[in-house]
Amino acid sequence: MYISLRNVRVLALLLGGACLAAGRAEAQNSSLLANQHGGSVTMADAAWTYQKMEEPKQWKLHDLITVSVSEKSVVKSDGEINRMKKGYGDLILPDWLQFTHGQLGAQSWSNGVPHIRGEIDQKLQTQGQLQSSDSVAFKITCEVVDIRPNGCLILEGHDTVKNNEEVWDYALSGEIRAEDIKPNNTILSENVAMLRIDKQEKGHVRDSYRRGWLLEWMDKWQPF
Repeated sequence: MYISLRNVRVLALLLGGACLAAGRAEAQNSSLLANQHGGSVTMADAAWTYQKMEEPKQWKLHDLITVSVSEKSVVKSDGEINRMKKGYGDLILPDWLQFTHGQLGAQSWSNGVPHIRGEIDQKLQTQGQLQSSDSVAFKITCEVVDIRPNGCLILEGHDTVKNNEEVWDYALSGEIRAEDIKPNNTILSENVAMLRIDKQEKGHVRDSYRRGWLLEWMDKWQPF
């Protein structure tokens, strides 16, 4: 079969144009992620390092949360009083009343005019100084006893440690925000609102330095 050179050129141009158009369409479809995912591209589709974030935990009543307590306080107070009081009095009674035979008259002083003189000199000086520091650190697991309408959680917890005759009682209550809770189910005491901590100790160690009832009464009323 005879094919002229002109026909070969025309056929080549037609085939080349068709291949070029198909290549452009394929390249365009493969370069746009939107065409592959329904017209929208998300981070999960575009980044191979993407990790989906966990949904916030929904807290319920009676769930348990561990509170890490670390509280420190330092108090320093100085006081000083200097008070001086002086008084002077001089009283003379030159005239007075007297009844004589039913008549009212002037009093006559046979031993001289009554005279009173006094002087008061009082000084008071006191000085006081107070410096104390305290720290407490422990962990306690609390129970969610209430949930506020705004999502805040009310916690209450109680713990008792007994070692022979030594007993330590811990109690904690307060209000926290759910977003302040760490992934390991713990929260710092500094993030607890209306924090109330009650720590009591019983046993020989406590008895060795606690005040007796008479000393407590004297320190309270200071009779001397």
